[in-house]
Amino acid sequence: MPNANRPKTGAEALALLKEGNARYVDSLTSDPSTQRRPELVRDQDPLAIILGCSDARVPVEIVFDQGLGDLFVIRVAGNIVAPSQIGSVEFAADKFDTKLVVVLGHSNCGAVSACVDALINPEQNYSPNLQSIVDRIRPCVYNLHELATANGQDADAEELIDRSIRANVRMSVSQLKHGSRALEDLSSSGQLLIVGAEYNIDTGKVRFLDS
Repeated sequence: MPNANRPKTGAEALALLKEGNARYVDSLTSDPSTQRRPELVRDQDPLAIILGCSDARVPVEIVFDQGLGDLFVIRVAGNIVAPSQIGSVEFAADKFDTKLVVVLGHSNCGAVSACVDALINPEQNYSPNLQSIVDRIRPCVYNLHELATANGQDADAEELIDRSIRANVRMSVSQLKHGSRALEDLSSSGQLLIVGAEYNIDTGKVRFLDS
């Protein structure tokens, strides 16, 4: 259902952000969740690194009920792992000695759905930049699609998306564990725990996945 209050122009959206920041600044002296702000001006000490999807329905700090400075959050469509994401995780693990990385996927993921759609409908065209995201998700979707169609039957797109979301999370976990010597050494020595999880948009529950 469309949001009746959704801004109609970029300028209106910008005005809402400015108003929101003004309210935030006004709340700094009274909101308990912002009381740590002064000590965070020069440093941070996040308890976990979250590699999540850019989806607006998955606000990571809210989902895990954490406050200002508690999480080092990296968000990219499809919670994919590319060099910049690996570098960001390396930075936080080294700089802040953070001991946990969570790759957080979610139900109804648009990036995974786009990849499934591109596989089922090969004529689908995306921009080169969007295609680069789809291509990083494609291996896990392709493998599941091949298994689903091995008996000659058509794959159910909804089921394929659902299973691919978790497969994509597991693939990202593996890429973090084995795509960086620094992270691999930390993981294998037990100094860094890297896990996958799926957020259910309907229920709000996060399910942590087995490796």
